[in-house]
Amino acid sequence: MKIVKLFTVVIVLTLLAQLHGATPTRAQGTVIKIASHSPLSGGQSQPGNAIKNGVDLAIQQLSKPIKDLGFTVELAPFDDQADPKVGPVNAQKIVSDKAIVAVVGHYNSGVARPSSVIYNDNNLVMVSPANTAVDITDRGFPTVNRVCGRDDAQGAAGADYAANTLKIKSVYVINDKTVYGAGVAKFFVQSITAAGVKVLGNEGTEEKSNFDAVITPILSLKPDMVYFSGIYDQGALFFKQARAKGVTAQFMGPDGLDAPDTAQIGGDAVVGLVYTTTAAPAALSPDSKQFRDDYKAKFGSDAPAYGPEAYVSTAIVLKAIEKVIKDNGGKFPDRKAISDAVRATKDFKSILGTITFDKNGDPQVATYYVLKVKSADPKNWTGNEPVASSKANSPLTPATGAAASATMAATMAATAGGAAPTNAPAPATMAPTMAATMGATTTPATKAATMPATMAPTMAATMAPTMAAK
Repeated sequence: MKIVKLFTVVIVLTLLAQLHGATPTRAQGTVIKIASHSPLSGGQSQPGNAIKNGVDLAIQQLSKPIKDLGFTVELAPFDDQADPKVGPVNAQKIVSDKAIVAVVGHYNSGVARPSSVIYNDNNLVMVSPANTAVDITDRGFPTVNRVCGRDDAQGAAGADYAANTLKIKSVYVINDKTVYGAGVAKFFVQSITAAGVKVLGNEGTEEKSNFDAVITPILSLKPDMVYFSGIYDQGALFFKQARAKGVTAQFMGPDGLDAPDTAQIGGDAVVGLVYTTTAAPAALSPDSKQFRDDYKAKFGSDAPAYGPEAYVSTAIVLKAIEKVIKDNGGKFPDRKAISDAVRATKDFKSILGTITFDKNGDPQVATYYVLKVKSADPKNWTGNEPVASSKANSPLTPATGAAASATMAATMAATAGGAAPTNAPAPATMAPTMAATMGATTTPATKAATMPATMAPTMAATMAPTMAAK
């Protein structure tokens, strides 16, 4: 009788567990989730969905080694709406799901900054495909990494192209008052000023629809260039209205403009726009061709910026998960162990090149591209013309003066459309850009000692105020 009662109790408890949504222990222990966290709705959903799709495709194509170890990898997509308030709310949900062992995101640095604090407090690794604000990694969180470049180097790359290739003499700078937009603008202004270009205006705006108040002083000052530092949903409309009001200046901006919707919104006004980006264009990343073909076959469009970077970010995460499972004897992978394995990434061969993270989670070397918009048709966005590219080391990755000057000389040659010997000294006008790009890798005196004599005085003068500000 006691046996029958005990059996009945077991059945009742089992039924209650099922009614409350519990699943068998084995299922809980074999499902591994990777969260994507990016804007999936609203005005910035185009790159946000590209990030989610990149994660999705990587899981489908690259998770077999983990499956062979007895686990299933699933995508857990979250929509941060490009909102610094929504991101942390989602982050709390993400860290509460113990099956989620990594996050790939965000698109907006202003969303990544508060969200990553929550990840870090819970040992949850984040690999960003797109966050370029310097303090995303400069805070030194052991869980936060990125595969893209940084805004100090991006701002400098744009200033270099504007001053030395476009030969502009004056510029009017506008930013969107976000962590990202204000950050890129700061570094652009520092470098363009050091190059001798007059900054006729430098202001922030949160205007989204009627830019008359911003455009009026530009019409009066007639700068050679207008630089908008922000995201395409605001910037493209600004450019459209500025051109319609009679602004004839060259338009330029950073990677927040790198989206087909820039052409969709801006139309003919953005044809000729020059923008910098840390997202590798198809023309300069041949190893990503298969990914791009697969992306188009699955999602019905060309992969926008940061889709490939999301794929690479996920590939790094998957390799770390595989390693941790093997190291721990086949058990469910621990978040901290995965985070440590991601940070230890070295010489990882990806569709976008080889990646090694430095101690802060930056890629030791990142590439910065300058592209020119060729068409008002958003379907032709991936056909924009690459007009320059350069590489820059992270602040924690030292570079010898000889190697640095050789890189800059080669970059200038590519920018000018000619060839230069690898040992050619970079001209003095390149020094400010190099200073801003290299950051505080070494002291100004050390750099002066290892660079051509023509660069040393300008370098030292440029570096001093920058380093003091930091």
